[in-house]
Amino acid sequence: MRWPASLMARLALSVGLVLTVLWLLAASVTGVIVRGEMDEVFDSALRETAERILPLAVTDIVGREDEGVTQRLAPIREHDEFFTYLVRDAEGRVLLQSHAADPAVFPPYDGPGFRQTATHRLYGDAALQGTIRITVAEPLAHRASTAREIQMGLSLPLLIVLPVALTAIILAVRFSLDPLRRFRVRLESRGARDLSEVPADDLPREIGPLADTLNSLLGRLRDAFEAERSFAANAAHELRTPLAGAIAQAQRLRSETRDPAIDARAADIEASLKRLTRLSERLMQLARAEGGRLRMDQSADLRSVVRIVVDDIGRAGTPGRIVLTLPETAVMSDIDPDAFAILCRNLLENALRHGEENAPVDMTLTAEGRLVVANDGPVLSRDTLDRLTARFERASASTDGSGLGLAIVAAIANRIGSPLSLASPRPGRSSGFEASIKLPAAPAGDLAQGMMQRE
Repeated sequence: MRWPASLMARLALSVGLVLTVLWLLAASVTGVIVRGEMDEVFDSALRETAERILPLAVTDIVGREDEGVTQRLAPIREHDEFFTYLVRDAEGRVLLQSHAADPAVFPPYDGPGFRQTATHRLYGDAALQGTIRITVAEPLAHRASTAREIQMGLSLPLLIVLPVALTAIILAVRFSLDPLRRFRVRLESRGARDLSEVPADDLPREIGPLADTLNSLLGRLRDAFEAERSFAANAAHELRTPLAGAIAQAQRLRSETRDPAIDARAADIEASLKRLTRLSERLMQLARAEGGRLRMDQSADLRSVVRIVVDDIGRAGTPGRIVLTLPETAVMSDIDPDAFAILCRNLLENALRHGEENAPVDMTLTAEGRLVVANDGPVLSRDTLDRLTARFERASASTDGSGLGLAIVAAIANRIGSPLSLASPRPGRSSGFEASIKLPAAPAGDLAQGMMQRE
């Protein structure tokens, strides 16, 4: 027998089994005790019957005219006779018997007192110096039947008490485990990045240390992640100034030299430093996405943020490649504008870098708050799509980039509760790539305010 996995089921089953065993044990002990007391009562009834009938039988027999005649008493009405008796003389002749008495079950008289055969319990007594003898018999089956009825009376309530008791046990266990269930619900409701302590004040004393250990573990994990994010952000920030200086020195070297070989080497150094600068910027964005506050107390129109990002990227060297589609009405959301700008920039730069050269990149923000960025290009496999949001992963090893763009977008999407959706080919096309995310909507009050401003 395998125990159930549920703690509540285990407690209910174990307590129910113990209750059943104890009830049966108590019923058995009670049955044994009652059987002993019952035998004393029946033996006393046998003796009282003999002592009451014997004087009457002596009076009746002494007053008879004919000696040695057997007289059978007729019943007044039909009934079950559990006690039968015989009255005999010293020679063993039956002088008087009850109407249901069977002389075959009565052994020869051997003196006053109790005796027992295979089928009957008997009591004998005598009067007139042993010349008139009485024997009263009771079937042992009668006593066994009475004992069974008593045992059934003790056991049958178990069929009613046990289900009621099990129901009460289940309800009591469920009520007792409610604090543990609430603790589990509070823990399950946490986001992937929420490592704050889980309130455990209402937990039972036996489970409290487990919650304390879990909260201590969450605290250590929070400190470790915070140290990792802080190191990445600080390291990337501290690298910006020396990298800018190194790039400036490489550019100055290129402007001062007339040697083609030195100019080419300086150009390579400048390109490597610029890649390192972009990587440091991506690391700062990743730290911001994983540790910063992404939801604000106030909402803003996201259309203006999208326009700023698109204009900035367009001025950086990709004029005309981005096809922007915005709704006429305001798109209000409480996402932090800086975080949303990081999200838009990474999606656009990823599409421009990995899409077909000179092919347009479509960026659409719907009135419902869904941001869609799509580009033309080869179809990517499902396995490739699944690993694109991992850190330092790229669709192809030959493509340029840090491999952090979609990882940053996925981190922001998960923290705002809107997973990033990737598809290849583009919906309705035979090729290309599309990334989309549903942005969090503004509270009702902010939406009403935005509608009033539009009016």
